[in-house]
Amino acid sequence: MATPRARARPPILFLALGLAAAAGVGAGVIAAGASPTGSAPVVAVISPTPSRSATTSPTTEPTATPTASPTATPLPTPEPTATPKPTPALVAAPMTGRMVTAAVARRHPIAVMIDDHPDARPQSGFNDASVVWQAPAEGGIPRYMLIFQDRIPPSVGPVRSARQYYIAWAAEWDAVYAHVGGSPQALQTLREQGRGQLVYNADEFRWGGVFFHRTTDRFAPHNVYTTGKELWQLARRLGAKDKKMKPAWRFTGDKHLLLRPQGGSITTVYPWNTITYKYDRATNTYRRSVSGEKRQMDRGRDQVVAPKNVIVMVMSFGRLNDGSKKNRLEAQIIGRGPAWIATNGKTIKGTWRKTSMTGPTRFFDAKGKLVRLTVGQTFVQVMPRGSKITIKDGKVPKYVPTFKERRDSRI
Repeated sequence: MATPRARARPPILFLALGLAAAAGVGAGVIAAGASPTGSAPVVAVISPTPSRSATTSPTTEPTATPTASPTATPLPTPEPTATPKPTPALVAAPMTGRMVTAAVARRHPIAVMIDDHPDARPQSGFNDASVVWQAPAEGGIPRYMLIFQDRIPPSVGPVRSARQYYIAWAAEWDAVYAHVGGSPQALQTLREQGRGQLVYNADEFRWGGVFFHRTTDRFAPHNVYTTGKELWQLARRLGAKDKKMKPAWRFTGDKHLLLRPQGGSITTVYPWNTITYKYDRATNTYRRSVSGEKRQMDRGRDQVVAPKNVIVMVMSFGRLNDGSKKNRLEAQIIGRGPAWIATNGKTIKGTWRKTSMTGPTRFFDAKGKLVRLTVGQTFVQVMPRGSKITIKDGKVPKYVPTFKERRDSRI
Protein backbone atom coordinates (compact mmCIF):
# COMPACT_ATOMS: atom_id res chain seq x y z
CA MET A 1 0.00 0.00 0.00
CA ALA A 2 1.40 3.28 -0.97
CA THR A 3 2.36 5.61 1.84
CA PRO A 4 0.73 9.00 1.51
CA ARG A 5 3.12 11.90 0.89
CA ALA A 6 3.59 14.10 3.81
CA ARG A 7 2.25 17.64 3.37
CA ALA A 8 5.10 20.15 3.42
CA ARG A 9 4.82 22.85 6.16
CA PRO A 10 5.57 26.31 4.78
CA PRO A 11 8.31 28.03 6.82
CA ILE A 12 7.23 30.99 8.93
CA LEU A 13 9.74 33.80 8.80
CA PHE A 14 9.55 37.20 10.40
CA LEU A 15 12.09 39.51 9.01
CA ALA A 16 12.79 42.93 10.30
CA LEU A 17 13.86 44.97 7.31
CA GLY A 18 16.70 47.43 7.31
CA LEU A 19 14.11 50.14 6.83
CA ALA A 20 13.66 50.19 10.51
CA ALA A 21 17.39 50.57 10.97
CA ALA A 22 17.38 53.39 8.46
CA ALA A 23 14.68 55.06 10.50
CA GLY A 24 16.95 54.87 13.53
CA VAL A 25 15.12 52.07 15.24
CA GLY A 26 17.18 49.05 16.17
CA ALA A 27 15.81 45.82 14.64
CA GLY A 28 15.18 42.68 16.48
CA VAL A 29 14.99 39.39 14.66
CA ILE A 30 12.98 36.56 16.00
CA ALA A 31 13.15 33.25 14.03
CA ALA A 32 10.69 30.56 14.81
CA GLY A 33 10.00 27.40 12.94
CA ALA A 34 8.76 24.06 13.60
CA SER A 35 11.57 21.67 13.44
CA PRO A 36 10.80 18.49 11.55
CA THR A 37 11.95 16.71 14.59
CA GLY A 38 9.73 18.80 16.94
CA SER A 39 12.55 20.72 18.63
CA ALA A 40 11.76 23.96 20.54
CA PRO A 41 11.86 27.21 18.63
CA VAL A 42 14.94 29.34 18.89
CA VAL A 43 14.50 33.01 19.66
CA ALA A 44 17.25 35.55 19.18
CA VAL A 45 16.96 39.04 20.73
CA ILE A 46 19.04 42.01 19.64
CA SER A 47 19.00 44.96 22.02
CA PRO A 48 18.23 48.33 20.46
CA THR A 49 21.05 50.83 20.25
CA PRO A 50 20.68 54.16 22.02
CA SER A 51 21.87 56.23 19.06
CA ARG A 52 19.34 58.05 16.89
CA SER A 53 21.78 58.37 13.95
CA ALA A 54 21.48 56.30 10.84
CA THR A 55 24.70 54.60 11.60
CA THR A 56 24.84 52.54 14.69
CA SER A 57 27.45 53.35 17.29
CA PRO A 58 29.27 50.78 19.23
CA THR A 59 27.73 50.21 22.61
CA THR A 60 29.97 51.26 25.47
CA GLU A 61 30.02 49.27 28.64
CA PRO A 62 28.49 51.20 31.54
CA THR A 63 30.96 52.32 34.17
CA ALA A 64 30.17 52.01 37.84
CA THR A 65 29.60 55.30 39.64
CA PRO A 66 31.69 55.35 42.76
CA THR A 67 29.55 55.49 45.87
CA ALA A 68 30.82 57.46 48.84
CA SER A 69 31.20 55.48 52.03
CA PRO A 70 28.63 56.47 54.67
CA THR A 71 29.99 58.75 57.39
CA ALA A 72 28.86 58.60 61.01
CA THR A 73 26.50 61.41 62.06
CA PRO A 74 28.16 63.35 64.92
CA LEU A 75 26.24 63.24 68.22
CA PRO A 76 25.11 66.58 69.63
CA THR A 77 27.34 67.98 72.33
CA PRO A 78 25.46 67.74 75.65
CA GLU A 79 24.77 71.02 77.43
CA PRO A 80 26.75 71.34 80.65
CA THR A 81 24.56 70.92 83.73
CA ALA A 82 25.14 72.70 86.98
CA THR A 83 26.30 70.52 89.82
CA PRO A 84 23.46 70.41 92.36
CA LYS A 85 24.32 72.05 95.63
CA PRO A 86 23.98 69.79 98.63
CA THR A 87 21.11 70.61 100.96
CA PRO A 88 22.58 72.35 104.01
CA ALA A 89 22.32 70.45 107.25
CA LEU A 90 19.83 71.94 109.70
CA VAL A 91 20.37 72.49 113.39
CA ALA A 92 18.15 73.71 116.22
CA ALA A 93 18.03 77.47 116.78
CA PRO A 94 19.26 78.17 120.32
CA MET A 95 16.28 80.27 121.46
CA THR A 96 13.32 78.56 119.76
CA GLY A 97 14.40 75.05 118.82
CA ARG A 98 13.33 75.68 115.21
CA MET A 99 15.36 73.85 112.58
CA VAL A 100 17.54 76.37 110.74
CA THR A 101 20.84 76.45 108.90
CA ALA A 102 24.05 76.56 110.89
CA ALA A 103 24.64 80.15 109.76
CA VAL A 104 21.25 81.26 111.11
CA ALA A 105 21.81 79.41 114.38
CA ARG A 106 25.02 81.42 114.86
CA ARG A 107 23.40 84.79 114.16
CA HIS A 108 24.03 87.29 116.96
CA PRO A 109 20.90 88.01 119.06
CA ILE A 110 19.49 91.53 119.13
CA ALA A 111 17.25 92.80 121.96
CA VAL A 112 15.00 95.82 121.40
CA MET A 113 13.02 97.78 123.98
CA ILE A 114 9.40 98.29 122.85
CA ASP A 115 6.71 100.67 124.07
CA ASP A 116 3.33 99.46 125.42
CA HIS A 117 1.55 102.77 125.82
CA PRO A 118 -1.91 102.75 124.16
CA ASP A 119 -0.64 105.35 121.67
CA ALA A 120 2.10 102.90 120.62
CA ARG A 121 -0.27 100.15 119.49
CA PRO A 122 -0.24 98.17 117.33
CA GLN A 123 3.49 97.58 117.63
CA SER A 124 5.78 95.95 115.07
CA GLY A 125 8.16 93.03 115.41
CA PHE A 126 6.41 90.63 117.81
CA ASN A 127 5.99 87.66 115.50
CA ASP A 128 9.63 87.57 114.37
CA ALA A 129 11.03 87.65 117.91
CA SER A 130 12.39 84.43 119.38
CA VAL A 131 11.64 85.50 122.96
CA VAL A 132 9.53 88.38 124.27
CA TRP A 133 9.90 89.70 127.80
CA GLN A 134 7.32 91.97 129.43
CA ALA A 135 7.81 93.52 132.85
CA PRO A 136 6.58 96.51 134.87
CA ALA A 137 7.96 100.00 134.45
CA GLU A 138 7.27 103.28 136.22
CA GLY A 139 3.79 104.70 135.91
CA GLY A 140 2.18 101.26 135.90
CA ILE A 141 2.66 100.73 132.14
CA PRO A 142 4.82 97.68 131.35
CA ARG A 143 7.36 97.50 128.55
CA TYR A 144 8.53 94.79 126.21
CA MET A 145 11.93 93.55 125.21
CA LEU A 146 11.93 91.59 121.95
CA ILE A 147 14.95 89.36 121.26
CA PHE A 148 15.51 88.51 117.60
CA GLN A 149 17.73 85.66 116.48
CA ASP A 150 16.45 83.20 113.86
CA ARG A 151 14.05 85.53 112.02
CA ILE A 152 14.55 89.02 110.60
CA PRO A 153 11.65 91.45 111.12
CA PRO A 154 10.60 93.90 108.41
CA SER A 155 9.79 96.57 111.01
CA VAL A 156 10.43 97.02 114.75
CA GLY A 157 8.99 99.65 117.04
CA PRO A 158 8.17 101.93 118.67
CA VAL A 159 11.57 101.68 120.38
CA ARG A 160 11.76 103.01 123.96
CA SER A 161 14.24 103.54 126.77
CA ALA A 162 16.47 101.15 128.69
CA ARG A 163 16.00 99.73 132.18
CA GLN A 164 18.52 97.84 134.29
CA TYR A 165 16.62 94.56 134.69
CA TYR A 166 16.08 94.29 130.94
CA ILE A 167 19.83 94.60 130.44
CA ALA A 168 20.26 91.58 132.72
CA TRP A 169 17.93 89.47 130.53
CA ALA A 170 19.62 90.67 127.34
CA ALA A 171 23.03 89.88 128.87
CA GLU A 172 22.07 86.21 129.04
CA TRP A 173 22.71 86.12 125.29
CA ASP A 174 25.44 88.79 125.03
CA ALA A 175 22.88 90.59 122.87
CA VAL A 176 23.00 93.87 121.02
CA TYR A 177 20.72 96.06 123.16
CA ALA A 178 18.71 98.63 121.16
CA HIS A 179 16.99 101.47 123.03
CA VAL A 180 16.30 105.21 123.09
CA GLY A 181 18.08 106.63 126.14
CA GLY A 182 17.24 105.14 129.52
CA SER A 183 17.30 105.43 133.27
CA PRO A 184 20.49 106.79 134.90
CA GLN A 185 21.24 103.35 136.33
CA ALA A 186 20.82 101.63 132.96
CA LEU A 187 22.83 104.23 131.06
CA GLN A 188 25.71 103.97 133.52
CA THR A 189 25.76 100.19 133.12
CA LEU A 190 25.77 100.55 129.34
CA ARG A 191 28.62 103.07 129.42
CA GLU A 192 30.73 100.80 131.60
CA GLN A 193 29.82 97.37 130.22
CA GLY A 194 28.11 98.05 126.92
CA ARG A 195 30.92 97.09 124.55
CA GLY A 196 30.39 93.37 124.78
CA GLN A 197 31.05 92.83 128.49
CA LEU A 198 27.32 92.45 129.18
CA VAL A 199 25.66 93.66 125.98
CA TYR A 200 26.44 95.85 122.97
CA ASN A 201 25.01 99.32 123.54
CA ALA A 202 22.87 100.40 120.57
CA ASP A 203 21.43 103.76 121.67
CA GLU A 204 19.25 105.75 119.27
CA PHE A 205 20.79 108.90 120.76
CA ARG A 206 24.06 107.81 119.11
CA TRP A 207 22.78 106.03 116.00
CA GLY A 208 19.54 107.86 115.20
CA GLY A 209 19.11 108.85 111.56
CA VAL A 210 21.39 105.99 110.49
CA PHE A 211 19.95 102.80 111.97
CA PHE A 212 16.85 104.28 113.60
CA HIS A 213 14.26 106.64 112.10
CA ARG A 214 11.24 108.58 113.29
CA THR A 215 7.91 108.09 111.55
CA THR A 216 5.45 110.88 110.80
CA ASP A 217 2.26 108.91 111.51
CA ARG A 218 2.79 108.90 115.29
CA PHE A 219 3.74 111.45 117.90
CA ALA A 220 6.97 111.33 119.91
CA PRO A 221 8.05 109.42 121.92
CA HIS A 222 6.06 106.65 120.23
CA ASN A 223 7.54 107.08 116.75
CA VAL A 224 11.07 105.59 116.76
CA TYR A 225 11.39 102.59 114.41
CA THR A 226 14.03 100.40 112.84
CA THR A 227 14.20 97.22 110.75
CA GLY A 228 15.85 93.83 111.13
CA LYS A 229 18.26 94.62 108.31
CA GLU A 230 19.33 97.87 109.98
CA LEU A 231 19.70 96.18 113.36
CA TRP A 232 22.13 93.54 112.06
CA GLN A 233 24.06 96.21 110.17
CA LEU A 234 24.37 98.06 113.47
CA ALA A 235 25.43 94.85 115.21
CA ARG A 236 28.34 94.50 112.79
CA ARG A 237 29.21 98.16 113.30
CA LEU A 238 29.35 97.57 117.07
CA GLY A 239 31.60 94.52 116.66
CA ALA A 240 29.02 91.90 117.65
CA LYS A 241 30.11 88.77 115.81
CA ASP A 242 28.11 85.67 115.03
CA LYS A 243 29.06 82.66 117.11
CA LYS A 244 27.85 79.29 118.27
CA MET A 245 25.52 79.59 121.26
CA LYS A 246 24.56 77.04 123.85
CA PRO A 247 20.77 76.71 124.26
CA ALA A 248 19.47 77.70 127.69
CA TRP A 249 16.14 75.90 127.32
CA ARG A 250 15.03 72.50 126.07
CA PHE A 251 12.42 72.01 123.39
CA THR A 252 10.06 69.32 122.18
CA GLY A 253 7.53 69.01 119.35
CA ASP A 254 3.82 69.77 119.26
CA LYS A 255 1.51 67.27 120.88
CA HIS A 256 -0.88 65.44 118.59
CA LEU A 257 -4.17 67.28 118.15
CA LEU A 258 -6.08 64.52 119.94
CA LEU A 259 -3.95 65.07 123.06
CA ARG A 260 -4.43 68.84 123.21
CA PRO A 261 -7.08 70.40 125.44
CA GLN A 262 -10.03 72.43 124.26
CA GLY A 263 -10.05 75.97 125.66
CA GLY A 264 -7.95 77.42 128.46
CA SER A 265 -6.71 80.91 129.30
CA ILE A 266 -4.06 82.88 131.19
CA THR A 267 -4.64 86.39 132.54
CA THR A 268 -2.09 88.67 134.17
CA VAL A 269 -2.94 92.12 135.51
CA TYR A 270 -0.61 95.14 135.61
CA PRO A 271 -1.81 98.48 137.02
CA TRP A 272 -2.58 99.82 133.54
CA ASN A 273 -2.65 96.79 131.26
CA THR A 274 -4.36 93.42 131.48
CA ILE A 275 -2.83 90.66 129.37
CA THR A 276 -4.93 87.67 128.28
CA TYR A 277 -3.87 84.53 126.44
CA LYS A 278 -6.47 82.16 125.00
CA TYR A 279 -5.29 78.72 123.98
CA ASP A 280 -6.05 77.70 120.40
CA ARG A 281 -6.18 73.94 120.03
CA ALA A 282 -5.88 73.83 116.23
CA THR A 283 -2.63 75.83 116.05
CA ASN A 284 -1.31 74.89 119.51
CA THR A 285 -0.70 78.57 120.26
CA TYR A 286 -1.83 81.15 122.83
CA ARG A 287 -3.64 84.05 121.15
CA ARG A 288 -2.80 87.27 122.93
CA SER A 289 -4.84 90.39 123.74
CA VAL A 290 -4.05 93.53 125.73
CA SER A 291 -6.44 95.57 127.89
CA GLY A 292 -9.67 94.25 126.47
CA GLU A 293 -8.61 94.12 122.83
CA LYS A 294 -10.04 91.16 120.97
CA ARG A 295 -6.60 90.28 119.67
CA GLN A 296 -3.13 91.79 119.61
CA MET A 297 -1.71 92.41 116.15
CA ASP A 298 1.84 92.63 114.84
CA ARG A 299 1.68 95.71 112.63
CA GLY A 300 4.85 94.74 110.76
CA ARG A 301 3.41 91.39 109.64
CA ASP A 302 -0.32 92.17 109.95
CA GLN A 303 -0.68 88.95 111.94
CA VAL A 304 -2.19 87.94 115.26
CA VAL A 305 0.32 87.64 118.09
CA ALA A 306 0.19 84.02 119.29
CA PRO A 307 3.25 82.42 120.95
CA LYS A 308 3.81 78.70 121.41
CA ASN A 309 4.80 79.06 125.06
CA VAL A 310 3.77 81.40 127.89
CA ILE A 311 5.74 81.69 131.13
CA VAL A 312 4.58 83.76 134.10
CA MET A 313 7.31 84.44 136.66
CA VAL A 314 6.97 86.39 139.89
CA MET A 315 9.70 88.50 141.51
CA SER A 316 10.13 91.43 143.86
CA PHE A 317 10.09 95.00 142.50
CA GLY A 318 10.78 98.22 144.39
CA ARG A 319 11.31 101.90 143.78
CA LEU A 320 14.75 102.85 142.51
CA ASN A 321 16.35 105.67 144.48
CA ASP A 322 18.15 107.32 141.57
CA GLY A 323 17.34 110.91 142.55
CA SER A 324 15.06 111.44 139.57
CA LYS A 325 11.76 111.32 141.51
CA LYS A 326 10.25 109.42 138.54
CA ASN A 327 9.48 106.32 140.59
CA ARG A 328 11.57 104.04 138.39
CA LEU A 329 11.78 100.43 139.47
CA GLU A 330 14.44 97.92 140.27
CA ALA A 331 13.91 94.16 140.38
CA GLN A 332 15.41 91.19 142.19
CA ILE A 333 16.50 89.53 138.97
CA ILE A 334 19.10 87.17 140.50
CA GLY A 335 17.76 84.38 142.67
CA ARG A 336 14.64 82.24 142.33
CA GLY A 337 10.88 82.48 142.57
CA PRO A 338 7.59 80.94 141.53
CA ALA A 339 6.70 80.43 137.87
CA TRP A 340 3.92 78.96 135.77
CA ILE A 341 4.90 77.36 132.48
CA ALA A 342 2.21 76.87 129.82
CA THR A 343 2.94 74.80 126.72
CA ASN A 344 0.93 72.40 124.54
CA GLY A 345 -2.21 73.67 126.26
CA LYS A 346 -1.15 72.55 129.73
CA THR A 347 0.15 74.71 132.59
CA ILE A 348 2.39 73.51 135.39
CA LYS A 349 3.67 75.37 138.44
CA GLY A 350 7.41 75.44 139.01
CA THR A 351 10.23 77.86 139.71
CA TRP A 352 12.56 80.23 137.86
CA ARG A 353 16.27 80.50 138.67
CA LYS A 354 19.00 82.93 137.64
CA THR A 355 22.43 82.74 139.25
CA SER A 356 24.25 85.80 137.83
CA MET A 357 23.89 88.89 135.68
CA THR A 358 24.84 86.95 132.55
CA GLY A 359 23.52 83.55 133.63
CA PRO A 360 20.40 82.29 131.82
CA THR A 361 16.97 82.36 133.41
CA ARG A 362 15.81 78.74 133.54
CA PHE A 363 12.52 77.15 134.49
CA PHE A 364 11.99 73.98 136.52
CA ASP A 365 8.98 71.83 137.38
CA ALA A 366 7.85 70.96 140.90
CA LYS A 367 10.41 68.13 141.05
CA GLY A 368 13.29 70.41 140.09
CA LYS A 369 13.56 69.07 136.54
CA LEU A 370 14.23 71.47 133.68
CA VAL A 371 10.99 71.90 131.75
CA ARG A 372 10.65 71.31 128.02
CA LEU A 373 9.01 73.99 125.91
CA THR A 374 7.30 73.53 122.57
CA VAL A 375 9.42 74.47 119.56
CA GLY A 376 8.68 78.10 118.71
CA GLN A 377 8.29 81.51 120.28
CA THR A 378 8.10 82.12 124.05
CA PHE A 379 6.51 85.05 125.91
CA VAL A 380 7.72 85.69 129.46
CA GLN A 381 5.40 87.71 131.69
CA VAL A 382 7.30 89.11 134.68
CA MET A 383 4.91 90.02 137.49
CA PRO A 384 5.49 91.81 140.82
CA ARG A 385 4.66 89.89 143.94
CA GLY A 386 1.01 90.20 144.85
CA SER A 387 -0.14 90.51 141.22
CA LYS A 388 -3.39 88.97 140.12
CA ILE A 389 -2.73 85.91 137.96
CA THR A 390 -5.54 83.68 136.71
CA ILE A 391 -4.84 80.40 134.92
CA LYS A 392 -7.51 78.08 133.56
CA ASP A 393 -6.54 74.99 131.64
CA GLY A 394 -8.93 73.39 129.19
CA LYS A 395 -9.81 69.72 129.00
CA VAL A 396 -8.85 67.18 126.37
CA PRO A 397 -12.08 66.26 124.54
CA LYS A 398 -13.22 62.66 124.74
CA TYR A 399 -12.19 61.00 121.54
CA VAL A 400 -14.96 59.30 119.58
CA PRO A 401 -13.66 57.10 116.75
CA THR A 402 -15.23 57.61 113.34
CA PHE A 403 -17.13 54.80 111.62
CA LYS A 404 -14.16 54.15 109.32
CA GLU A 405 -11.77 53.99 112.28
CA ARG A 406 -14.06 51.61 114.14
CA ARG A 407 -14.40 49.45 111.06
CA ASP A 408 -10.67 49.40 110.27
CA SER A 409 -9.67 48.65 113.85
CA ARG A 410 -12.59 46.28 114.44
CA ILE A 411 -13.76 48.25 117.44
